[in-house]
Amino acid sequence: MSINVTEEYNKIQEKIKNGGLTPKDRNAIPQMQMPHRDAKLRARMMDEVALGFTKEQAIVEANRCLQCAKPFCIDGCPVNIDIPGFIKQIAEGEFKEAVDTIKKTSLLPAICGRVCPQEKQCQGKCTVGKIWKSPEKAVSIGRLERFVADWERENNLVTMPEVAAKTGKKVAVIGSGPAGLTVAADCARAGHSVTVFEAFHKAGGVMMYGIPEFRLPKKIVQEEIENLKKLGVQFETNFLVGRTDTLDQLLGEKGFDAVFVGTGAGLPKFMNIPGENLIGVFSANEYLTRANLMKGYDKDHAATPIYDAKRIVVCGGGNVAMDAARMALRLGAEEVIVVYRRTRAEMPARIEEIAHAEEEGIVFHFLENPVEILGNEDGKIRGVRCLSYELGEPDASGRRSPVAIEGSEHEFPCDALIVALGNGSNPLLVSTTDGLDADSKGHIIVDEKQATSRAKVWAGGDIVLGAATIILAMGEGRKAAAAINEYLSK
Repeated sequence: MSINVTEEYNKIQEKIKNGGLTPKDRNAIPQMQMPHRDAKLRARMMDEVALGFTKEQAIVEANRCLQCAKPFCIDGCPVNIDIPGFIKQIAEGEFKEAVDTIKKTSLLPAICGRVCPQEKQCQGKCTVGKIWKSPEKAVSIGRLERFVADWERENNLVTMPEVAAKTGKKVAVIGSGPAGLTVAADCARAGHSVTVFEAFHKAGGVMMYGIPEFRLPKKIVQEEIENLKKLGVQFETNFLVGRTDTLDQLLGEKGFDAVFVGTGAGLPKFMNIPGENLIGVFSANEYLTRANLMKGYDKDHAATPIYDAKRIVVCGGGNVAMDAARMALRLGAEEVIVVYRRTRAEMPARIEEIAHAEEEGIVFHFLENPVEILGNEDGKIRGVRCLSYELGEPDASGRRSPVAIEGSEHEFPCDALIVALGNGSNPLLVSTTDGLDADSKGHIIVDEKQATSRAKVWAGGDIVLGAATIILAMGEGRKAAAAINEYLSK
């Protein structure tokens, strides 16, 4: 059913004039739908898919918030943004005040509003969604966050937080992903000199190399980095700690007083099945890095070649698998198939990303998984052999475990396969730093303040959590920065 936004907006303004909205009035307001580009057109273009709320849509959606006495939504936010506070300001048309409220705890609202899994975090706790008995009916917190961040930027009203007097202390941040940028911002605001060391030639971490342009425009990421430079943060790119310099050298001859390790999880996992070394088999990490960071989609100006394939299989069910599948369409594939060994209900990808992939023509094969990759005489992939599965008992995570069906082997042709089964931790930093403890999976071990086993060294984000979300990494960054600032103040 089509919603007349202007009519809903006018109704709300009239009720406000006549004494305000009751909870019953708020529950009767229809949820605003985010405008999107046409699926058939966008499947072949890199422009952002979601177009954002209009001013009227944002105000209508914000007025759905009940302003609960106990705001459970804040409990669902890893950085504890004052969600009712900024939504109330949007409802009243105070957009600048709203984004300033967000920035008290998160300096990346334009990014988080686009890519955070709000349905599993803040919106998952929203009372409105519970009243409707549907998480999808919750107040659209992420879309409202995105709206005010974009409004501020588009109206040239971006302001920077105050910076304390210089302390003379130096902080090194290893990695420029969400955890590292959060630490850099909070330590710079405390008056410390901060230098961020990034292994790639552009700062931004997974926001640059992993998430596609059509979900998160790279211009937005780079503008956030420019804002950090205005706070005094310095960036050194093409700097691989553990090779260019060791962590010990940063603390020693380079004179840093504290180090934060936020190197992420960039080591791809494979299936360990026959044929994975064939030409045309890629990790999603490599495929997306070539396409995103090195702009492989711009074939006339790209810094890397892209493997030409017409029928591509993507193995996995998370957001990275959805990104790889949708990117493959945009790079010229005629057909893209996602193979996942559970059902749609168990897919860890965001509901919105799965829906967008289906709208764009991605084909899903559920309860299947490759057991062998087939090659031709030239050493190139020609197809995959899969098994069919049924769901058994739940595993440790609570998801039902797939059980192979005997005699269900079958094959289908393809000329490329992308493995999107998650990433592990690169062992370089741990292996080149004495006394830096990690677990069996390579995750750096930290205490409740993100401190590592090495003095003056803190860590957070995916290098501690494993592959997680941007906002969870930011939450760890905030804790680490608070601990670093406390340490340096003494």
